[in-house]
Amino acid sequence: MDFSGFDVCSCGYGGCEATVGMGLAMFVVMVAGGLWFVGCCGLMDSTPPMATNIVPKRVTNLFLVLVLATVTYLAKAAELNETQLSLYFQDISAFGNPNATVIPVAGIAGKAWTFTQFGTVFVTDDYITETSDPKSPEVGRAQGMYVTAGLDGLNSHVMISIVFTNKEYNGSTIQIQGVSKQFEAVREVAVVAGTGKFRFARGYATFETYFLDIPTQYSVIRCNVTVQHY
Repeated sequence: MDFSGFDVCSCGYGGCEATVGMGLAMFVVMVAGGLWFVGCCGLMDSTPPMATNIVPKRVTNLFLVLVLATVTYLAKAAELNETQLSLYFQDISAFGNPNATVIPVAGIAGKAWTFTQFGTVFVTDDYITETSDPKSPEVGRAQGMYVTAGLDGLNSHVMISIVFTNKEYNGSTIQIQGVSKQFEAVREVAVVAGTGKFRFARGYATFETYFLDIPTQYSVIRCNVTVQHY
């Protein structure tokens, strides 16, 4: 970009005569329809020098307010907390079992409603424990839906809310969403939001099948969550 023809700095401070074209670090802002540069001596107009431009004091003050707001926002962003959790989902997906925590609720007519059948929708309400032992203290519930979203039946779309009921995070939630490659050893999905102590949460979660009993269709899924939040 050619900066020739721009105003010469005339702040008079220490004999400053730097021009815009000397590579001076500066910001660009739009003021009253014109392009202005902020350099060592304040605002310099980039319009042809047909007339002398005087920057209204209110414009300068507005610019300073915007700078301060930006600095405050960046400082606040630096205060993000990071939390790492290991949770265990107690999952019973035996259809017809009165204790089932995962059941199919919709699918293609005439097709079996299975985890590998494209278009099958499952609703889940797994209880979450501190350890893999189902008798260990409950942390919360994993409530949401799984949809077999891959035509080949390999991928499911996950939409789950981790609803905490333990003392530390009671009432808070973490929202998980994304494509889960359900037959891989480790499945990674995104943490897209949160509430309570996890407001503005962003991060990721991984799922691993920690234990599986095929005859009863009971499994323990370990969920490792890493989130940044305020």
